[in-house]
Amino acid sequence: MRRIAVALTGVSLLFVAHQLAAAEVTDLFERAPWSVSLGAGEIKYEGDEQVEDGPFIYLRLGYDFSPRWTFEADLNYMPNLPARKFDDPRREPLSDDARAVRIGLDVLFHLRTIKNLRFDPYISGGIGGIWYDEKLEDGRTDYMIIGGAGLFYHFNDEWAVRGDARFVAAGPDTEANALISAGVNWRWGARIGPDYALLPGELDSDNDGLLDSQEEELGTDPYDPDSDDDGLSDGEEVNTHKTDPLHPDTDLDALLDGAEVLTHHTDPLQRDTDGGGVADGHEVIEDATDPLDPSDDLQLYTLNIEFDYDKADIRPEYFDKLDVIVKVLQRDPGATARIEGHADKRPTSDREYNLRLSERRAKAVYDYFVNVGGIDPSRLTYVGYGFDRPVAPNDTEENMQKNRRVEIYIRPGSQQPEAESAGAEVMPVK
Repeated sequence: MRRIAVALTGVSLLFVAHQLAAAEVTDLFERAPWSVSLGAGEIKYEGDEQVEDGPFIYLRLGYDFSPRWTFEADLNYMPNLPARKFDDPRREPLSDDARAVRIGLDVLFHLRTIKNLRFDPYISGGIGGIWYDEKLEDGRTDYMIIGGAGLFYHFNDEWAVRGDARFVAAGPDTEANALISAGVNWRWGARIGPDYALLPGELDSDNDGLLDSQEEELGTDPYDPDSDDDGLSDGEEVNTHKTDPLHPDTDLDALLDGAEVLTHHTDPLQRDTDGGGVADGHEVIEDATDPLDPSDDLQLYTLNIEFDYDKADIRPEYFDKLDVIVKVLQRDPGATARIEGHADKRPTSDREYNLRLSERRAKAVYDYFVNVGGIDPSRLTYVGYGFDRPVAPNDTEENMQKNRRVEIYIRPGSQQPEAESAGAEVMPVK
């Protein structure tokens, strides 16, 4: 019983597969029943006609009624049929070589199998007529009955090659001629275009060039194309400029990454793009110099002065370093100096307090230059920035030491500007 069930199952599967394949073939001929063939061949005459064998080219138009039956119209052109010479003096040869046109209407019966649809043999039958430009013994026109066979080889549903052998009974004397040919076949409408479908996939909700899953890994906002509000989309920062999409000022030069890329054309990964010694932001915001030209950078002196806790008194151990800067200012009476105080940032740091403290420490240096160095106060300015302009992340004691500093920017007398410039896009303080 079990063997019978297995056998019936196998037969059922074969039947279903056969039906599916047949349905696929039927669908092709319903979708694209028209085809055209172009080729060449040779017509072979029986031997007693007034013309000899010659080449021809053909154009055939086919219409498939079903996978088995095809109607085909055939147009042949024979450009050169040489005049035959006869030994029999009773036969009069043509005065010149002939040309001819043949038209045929054929029906093809396909013998193709479902197992191999590439090989497509067939038999054919039909009627036709041939017209010569020279008058033969039986006139210029012969009508014919045609029978034959052929083979298509299909590369795909659209393209195939074919070979044909057709035998012709022509004229009132029933001359037996043959047409042997080969060509290429094209079925229009058979090509199936791509079937596009919207499939579920990963989303880029804010259209910033990063998938939501990538933004989750980076920590950026998948619904905000510019998470750090620096003027560059998160995707541009990650994929193009390699900047930090979570920090608006990646290189800590006091310019937004977007301003560096789009406005000033400086490198958002280099604090000092031109290598002149002064950060890009200071050149743009404070100095009105060109951040792409190292020759106009001011002279920068950075002092990592240690002050007592909550104090602004300069320890004597730093006097020698300050005296060096005093001498620079004394040698150039037209030079001016800007003194900037900076602080580090700790979890408990208060911004307003640090602004005041860093300003007091900058003023302590200012007072030293005036009272000890004898520098005219009109040549000096001072300001405190607290922890708003770090040179390093405040994540280690070493980096915080770098941020607790006093910077002195000296503009030589030869570079004194006629007027201050403004308009730079400064990194916002959050």
